[in-house]
Amino acid sequence: MTAFRLGDLRQHTDILRLRNGKTLTVRFVEPGDASALQGYFRSLSVRSRYNRFLGAMSELPESELDHFIHVGERDRFSVIAVMTIDGIESIAGEARYGFEADTASLEFGISIDDRWQGQGIGSALLRNLECRATALGATRMFGDTLRSNDVMMGVARKSGFAFTRHPDDWKLVRFEKHLDAAPQEIPCASWRLVAQQSAVQAVA
Repeated sequence: MTAFRLGDLRQHTDILRLRNGKTLTVRFVEPGDASALQGYFRSLSVRSRYNRFLGAMSELPESELDHFIHVGERDRFSVIAVMTIDGIESIAGEARYGFEADTASLEFGISIDDRWQGQGIGSALLRNLECRATALGATRMFGDTLRSNDVMMGVARKSGFAFTRHPDDWKLVRFEKHLDAAPQEIPCASWRLVAQQSAVQAVA
């Protein structure tokens, strides 16, 4: 899949409502987000960065940051979850995911800003990723986390993921979920766009 055009990216933006009544905007990362995204990773606690990258890292290497901001290359995607407080946008979380067409699987990793943890953002982002995965044609999504990452494991468990042994690393645990063909209970812009395209093709 080639990288999306900037105009295409914005069609996939979703506005989610959290359990505390606040709204969360989930959108694809754009090239202009590079500085803010790097600042977000630097602001995470040492533990949160370690959990996200499964090892010590103070910031994203420039080459990796470049991958984050070019959405769609090699079927790899990055989204940010943005909160607006007093008119100022702040990144509250992010996710990076990749789609493998051969296995109809989507692998992902997420992080939530330490200041926003415990407010349902992780669960909301996982539900949104589930819809985006199905829109790509995935029938399975999975992620890996450290066995010591109780927070991520708790969010995954509440979101219906099952846990299995990691095939290569005993320090990690894999959580995965099989997806229904139509995420009717988890609407997102990506799914609606796919449905619209299918309807147009059916008429043609």
